[in-house]
Amino acid sequence: MKRLLPLLLAAAVFPMPAIAIEYRTVDAVAVLYDAPSQRGSKLFVIRRDTPVEVVVSLEGWSKVRDAGGGLAWIEKKFLSEKRSVIVTVDQAEVRQKAEEGSPLVFEAERNVALEYLESLPGGWIRVRHRDGQSGFVRANQIWGL
Repeated sequence: MKRLLPLLLAAAVFPMPAIAIEYRTVDAVAVLYDAPSQRGSKLFVIRRDTPVEVVVSLEGWSKVRDAGGGLAWIEKKFLSEKRSVIVTVDQAEVRQKAEEGSPLVFEAERNVALEYLESLPGGWIRVRHRDGQSGFVRANQIWGL
């Protein structure tokens, strides 16, 4: 225990950055809290289909990071295994093929959530819009991978 104490004190003074365990998608509109309890302060409401990065899991609760880097607690029952990504540029170009010169299928504006389907070589991600259209977007135009 004596050897562990200096490490614990150092961790309290110099906190390490949180490392992602996994990505999940918010399954329904949910409240985010400052602590893993409904008695904690309510920070804000997160919308359905928003991707989040799970950094800590406790019984019934997960501490998550959003695309903006904010950390908060959410009840696990609101998280889905389904994966989504969110557009981080003004206009993400979704193409028919995973090629720069391929025709556009559609453009998605900043903060639009897209269903993640698969990652491909060369930095391309296959996605689907909730209206059913699908295609390929560059990984540097989205967050949630």
